[in-house]
Amino acid sequence: MTVNVAIDVAVEVSVEPARDRYSVRQGDLRVEAAAPRELAAEPEGALVGLVADALTLPPLAATLRSGSPRGGGLGASSAMVVALIAAAEETFDLPRSTPVRRVAMARDLEARLMGLPTGIQDHYAALLGGALEIRHRPGGEVVRRLEIDPRALAASLLVVYTGQSHFSAGQNWQVVRRRLDAEPEVTALLTGIAEVAGQAAAALAAGDLERLGAAMGEEWRLRRRLAAGISTPAIERLLDLAAAAGAWGGKACGAGGGGCIAVLCPADRRAALAERLDRAGGQVLPARPVDRPLEVF
Repeated sequence: MTVNVAIDVAVEVSVEPARDRYSVRQGDLRVEAAAPRELAAEPEGALVGLVADALTLPPLAATLRSGSPRGGGLGASSAMVVALIAAAEETFDLPRSTPVRRVAMARDLEARLMGLPTGIQDHYAALLGGALEIRHRPGGEVVRRLEIDPRALAASLLVVYTGQSHFSAGQNWQVVRRRLDAEPEVTALLTGIAEVAGQAAAALAAGDLERLGAAMGEEWRLRRRLAAGISTPAIERLLDLAAAAGAWGGKACGAGGGGCIAVLCPADRRAALAERLDRAGGQVLPARPVDRPLEVF
């Protein structure tokens, strides 16, 4: 099981037809090519090139924006792929994919981009919004929306960038490889994480944020033992400071190895905790839970 909550650190994608070339603009960077596979060979254009090739798209101009720090562990690249597929289908009037197909395509294209396996949980969060419980069953996932109070969660949630970018696929592959080798320690840790995910889902649905924070802390205690490099001194320093200031619990977002942490604390301590983490070198992001699904204009 995976449990996640969508936050309003959004990505935006604009796609429009072009005359004879494929181009990508992101901030001050711009790349272009004569064909999708040529674009896919450019690091800054690879994502758009892969989507254009997979969907057999005609020449286009794409503009990408992300509110997440690069390598923040917040699923921004997954959200970007989901948004690109949806924008391309709308712009070129292609058959609209079902959520399951759109997620599967986004997962496979992102795995192709990184050259390593990836999951589906970030894609569903970007596509559906809200709080989700995703059960990984034989034959396919089962997704259930958890009814939550976004305002109460926002009042206790802090998302903090550590200042270190991460490479999630590399961390994840270490874990997958060790699990495929049936290493007893990793198997036991992953079993524990799955159990904690169930506890987190129940706590989130019940609005018991203190119990949810404790589950997050336990998940991190297990996860950081899965492979070298998942935990970093910056992550541990910020989480230790949060705990000392009365936080209920916290963990690294995504695979760890840098990126962001998420912390839950009593609402009346949030402002002081945010200031303390900011002074310690963390960058507190203006991140709030959102119920909105992917929006196409």
